[in-house]
Amino acid sequence: MTSIAPTLQGFFTERLISQRRVSPATIASYRDSLKLLLAFAQQRTGKPPNALDWADLDAKLITAFLQHLETGRHNNTRTRNLRLTAIRSLFTYAALRHPEHAALIQQVLAIPAKRFGKQLISFLTEPEIDALLAACDLSRWEGRRDRALLLVAAQTGLRVSELTGLTCGDVTLGVGASVRCLGKGRKHRAVPLTTPTQAVLRVWMTERAGRPGQPLFPTRTGRRLSAVAVQRLVRQHAADAALRCPSIRPDKLHPHILRHSCAMTLLHAGVDTAVIALWLGHADIRSTSAYLHADMAIKQRALDLTTPTSIPPGRYRPADPLLAFLESL
Repeated sequence: MTSIAPTLQGFFTERLISQRRVSPATIASYRDSLKLLLAFAQQRTGKPPNALDWADLDAKLITAFLQHLETGRHNNTRTRNLRLTAIRSLFTYAALRHPEHAALIQQVLAIPAKRFGKQLISFLTEPEIDALLAACDLSRWEGRRDRALLLVAAQTGLRVSELTGLTCGDVTLGVGASVRCLGKGRKHRAVPLTTPTQAVLRVWMTERAGRPGQPLFPTRTGRRLSAVAVQRLVRQHAADAALRCPSIRPDKLHPHILRHSCAMTLLHAGVDTAVIALWLGHADIRSTSAYLHADMAIKQRALDLTTPTSIPPGRYRPADPLLAFLESL
């Protein structure tokens, strides 16, 4: 066994778990990234992972691995950069324990993250959310569960991991109704519940009849829903909702869009971005600024304020249907 194996083990047990106390999600992400790297290195060098040395994991191999992620595994740039973050973290830890490989480690740490274009966020309008909720078959147990889950997601803006991690004891109904969750960075937060969401949750929790520590949205066998299962049910109900609301794109709809929809609803209601950041559990208020870029209503109000007084406010709307068609092209 080479020096990589004990260093890799110490990286997880000593650095990540004992010293930094990172979340299980971070552990899983770093684990998967390094497993992929070791498998790629084994394929390139012909050595099993426990026989690899630091000289085998040089900057050339790491760069080839990152290229393989994009071309071979068809990962996007965000995922590629996420894998690189895990590799950098391991090599930063290794730098203090293997000074004899300082030059090689510095070359790996110098590999830059790749820049990428940021698209405007997607979100659902109120009629689209209503159509999505109406697509749940309330005659089935899964349909009633899914309706409660989707409504909580759209109203609270919880992440998928936060949704699936909810227990029956995390929900408080009545005066001060709220749902408590453990978010990124082990940060606890409570999000208030509206009266309609309370009503749906009260009915669901009565039927669920779960103990405080049991999952709020379980599978038929009582286990927690996985992120893949939530993705699947969102796509399934989106396909049904698209029959009533053609503006819904099932192939583009994923659970995180419900989080975006919650933020846009708060923004349209005039809620300050600092409050929205607290609501969503953003570590930095700059993360919330993306919703300002996506809100055309705010931009329209800004445009109206700069319009000369001699010009009527509002946007140009062709009165003739044919001209309207041509303008839409």
